[in-house]
Parts: sequence; C-alpha cells; structure tokens
Amino acid sequence: MASSQSVGGGQVPVNCKLCETDRPIQWKCMDCSILMCRHCKDKVHSQFKNAYDHKIISREEIGLHTEELDFTNIKCEEHTEQFSCLYCYTCDVLVCPTCVAKVHKRHDLIEISDEYKMKVKGLKKGQGKMQNSNSNLKAKKDELNKLMSAENSKYSKVRQDIQKHEETVKEQVETYFKELLNKLDQSHETVLISVKSDLNALSIFTNQTEGIINQVQDCIDISNASEFFKKVKTIEKSTDIQEPQTKPKYSSSPKFVPGSITQSNIGSLQDDGNLSAEIKISLVINNEYQSELEKIEFVSPCLDQSLWVSPGTLEMLQRVKPEGTNLKIISKFNIKVCGMAVTPSNELLLGVKSKTRLQQISSCGELTDSVYDVTPLLPNAIHVISENKLLVGAYNDELKRSAVIIMNMKGDKETMYEHDKHNQSLFNNTMYITTTSTGNIHVVDMISDDWSGKVVILRQGGHINQYTGHSTINKNKQFKPVDIVTTPSDNVVVMDFDTDILHILNDNGHFISYFNTKDIGIKLPRSLAFNRTGQLYIGSTRVAGSKTKEAKLYEINIAGF
Repeated sequence: MASSQSVGGGQVPVNCKLCETDRPIQWKCMDCSILMCRHCKDKVHSQFKNAYDHKIISREEIGLHTEELDFTNIKCEEHTEQFSCLYCYTCDVLVCPTCVAKVHKRHDLIEISDEYKMKVKGLKKGQGKMQNSNSNLKAKKDELNKLMSAENSKYSKVRQDIQKHEETVKEQVETYFKELLNKLDQSHETVLISVKSDLNALSIFTNQTEGIINQVQDCIDISNASEFFKKVKTIEKSTDIQEPQTKPKYSSSPKFVPGSITQSNIGSLQDDGNLSAEIKISLVINNEYQSELEKIEFVSPCLDQSLWVSPGTLEMLQRVKPEGTNLKIISKFNIKVCGMAVTPSNELLLGVKSKTRLQQISSCGELTDSVYDVTPLLPNAIHVISENKLLVGAYNDELKRSAVIIMNMKGDKETMYEHDKHNQSLFNNTMYITTTSTGNIHVVDMISDDWSGKVVILRQGGHINQYTGHSTINKNKQFKPVDIVTTPSDNVVVMDFDTDILHILNDNGHFISYFNTKDIGIKLPRSLAFNRTGQLYIGSTRVAGSKTKEAKLYEINIAGF
C-alpha cells in the first residue's frame, strides 16, 4: 500500500514520485522535494547529478525538518543585489542590511527563521480551525439529513392519516380534504427548501475550504524559503473564512388532528412545533472581571467594548471597561437605576426612580431628559427594538396599573399592552423586557414582593402565552425571574434567582431546556446581556450577609441555544 497524507481531515493515497507505483513511501529528498519508495531511492535517485550531496530523510523525519530551509539566499525585493538577513516584525517584511540602515533601524527585527516558525504556526492554526469547522459542519449536515428523514417520515404518516380519514367521509368532504393536502404539501415543500438550502450552503463551504486546506498544506511543504514568503501572505488571508450560519430551527409540517364526520370539524392542520435537532447547550467562561459594586443588577454593553453597570436602587451607575481581570471605571453617576438600555447610537436610556420621563446619557457622558415620557406611570423596564422603536415597561403602584408601551423615536406612544381580551390586567409589575425576531414580546412580571413572577408573552394583537416556571426545577423553590434576554439564535433566556438556573424558552415562551450556572462556577447570577458579537454577560451579586463589594461580571461563549 502507498502511504497517505491528510487533506481536510481525511486520507488520500500518495504515490512514489519517481515510479508512481503503490510501493510504500519511505524517503524524501529535501533538495529535490520528492517522496520516494526504497527501490527508487537506491536505483533511480542515486543516478541523479550530484545525488551524493542531496539530503535524504526517512518518512518519519519529514515533519521535523522545516529548519533545513535555507534562509540565507532570499534576495531582497528592494535591493536585489543583497540578500535578506532579518525580518521586520513592525512592517511585516523581509529586510536586507540596506533596508535596516535606511528604514528599519528602530523597528522590531527578528531572525527570519523565527518569523518562519511563527508563520507556519499561524498557518497550522488556521488550517486546524478550518479542519475543525469542516468536522463541525459534517456533524451539522448529518443532523440536517436526520431531520429531513424524520420530516419525510412524519410527512408520509400525516398524509396517510389524512387519506385514511378521507375515506370515512367520502364525497361530501372531498373538496375539504384536497385543501388540507395542498396545505400540507406546501408546508412540507417549505420545510425541505429551508433544510436543503442550509445543506447546500454547508456543502459549498466545505468544498471551498478543502481547496484552501490543500493550498495551506502546499505552502507549509514549500522547501524554498523565498517562495514560501512570496505565497504565505495570500494564504494567511485565505484561511480567515467565516463559517456559514445554519438556521437555529426549522419549521415542521403541521400534524393532522381527526374530527367528527362533519365539514366543520373533519380535522385540521395544527402547528406541531419546530423541526430541530437535540439541543446540546454549552456555556464557557471566556473572561471573569471583578467590579467595585455590591451587585450587578443591570448590565448594558456599549458599541466601544465598554459597559454600563449598576446595582439598581443603590444609587450608583458606572461606565466601565475590562482591563485585565478588573473593570476600570470610566465615569460614574449617583443615580437610582430602575432599568436601562443602550441605543444603536450608543446612548444610554435610563429609567430613574420616581421619574416618569426616561433620562439619557450621551456617548460623551452628558446626562439629560429624553423625549420618552410614560406619565402617569413610572418606567422600570427598557428594551430597544430598533433605531425607531422602543419598549418601556411601566407601573404605578397607587393606580394599580402596569403596562408595556411601544414608543417611536419622537416619544409618541404607538401601542399599549395593559389588559387582556377580558379586560383583566396583563401585568402586576413589569420588570424586564425582551423581543424576538418574530415580533413576540417577553415580559418578566413580578407578582409578589418576594420576586416570585412569571413571563408573559405578547404578540401584535394581544396576549398569547405565559411561563410560570418548570414543574421539576421549581418544585421546591418558586420561580423568581430577575432578568431576560434573547439569544442570537432567537431563543429566550430567563434568569431564575433562587435556583441559579437559566430557563431557555422558544420564541412562543415554551420551555426547551435549562442550564445551571453553578456548573461553571457562577453563583448568585443577577443580570444578563449579550454584546454585539454574541457573547453573554452575566452579572452576579454578593452572598447574603456579606459586606464586601465582590460582585463579578462574566463574559461567556455560548452554543446550542
């Protein structure tokens, strides 16, 4: 058997470059840069001109001889009569003595061989990243294929159910059944188009990266240093490829629910949930920062890597920036914060205790009144939908009123959610708000002074659902939601204060999974926020009875939800 080399995580056969038979590869000539079997080394290569001067190494040594490259004969591109002697790390270029004397004397200069090693290390890192990506994408493709198979099986079963039921109602309902089948076919086609689209994107990406991986390997294998540095910059850029993002979930064909043999209730197609793979949740702490606060009840990331943090009613608001393992204070205000959110223009909107009008802090630190006034209510939850829309949760204890208000950029109240279709109050005390891409609004409503609460889900037209905790998670401890955010995958995460558990809901407010923050060493989590690049921030509070200011902020990479 011929030996093989790795390409994109797989194995392809490598033949002897001289006889091209399937004899095992045993040797490599470093001067000729060819792989040989034992026969050709002894009988063919030995006849080459000056073969006795060539360096031949065994197959096992091939990966150990990058240092054999000759770095002394690389001609300077600027001064062709001279050879490059060093590498300018500052300018990212090879330099000769003249280059050093004229331009690079005070720059960071290193040995060419050292830069070569760093370049190879970087290339291998990029190559490994793409190989890992391909491996992950293969797993995703397998999952999608399984989903499509399950969808096809489900589709077949539902179709059979419909057809079987159709036989029992005969001619009088034939038209109605045809309508059901047409709807099912359209739904099924939509599902397949969605899944196949992602499969196609993954296949295209995989094909592209396999070619680049080969190019990277070819570059790494170059035995001529001059040729290597001519190609390496282009190759380095080509390894920085963004993986295609598959949809977090896929619509599924509706199920068929049989009815009585009358046209009004023959049966109908009902939503049977989303088509999705098994959820594998991962939270990994990327950074951990020490604050100077007793607790971090609110956190809002800015556009410039800084963050606004506040302990809430303890009359303190800080703008901080991560520095090492601490949060460096950039500015601070003595304000009792009830709610806050950063706008797309990097301004901070604030709900301040006892004020009906939101305040704002400009990007340069000026505190002023905003155009958003919710009189006679008091704002205590703020969520920015877009540049033109704002959600405000507000209440008035004396009036026994609580509402969620959609406001435009002028401060006009466009929509108010306060009562259900039976004219009963939707909320007791709106505390936190988030939205999903479908337009659903998720509101944390506190129903008692001990922070027990629920999540109310709204959509245009009114109330559609509510979540009051999980029967197992909250069997012995009441559900106490203290913050809520929407993930980049459009799921909703609710922080349950007494259990340290993140409840993960879909956009309709149905429970899909959970995560205990104690599993990664985070105790007493209190606040949640996502930054612009998809990292989750969790702010904590101090242990009950403690008098130290020990609240921490965690930056976390998430996956699976």
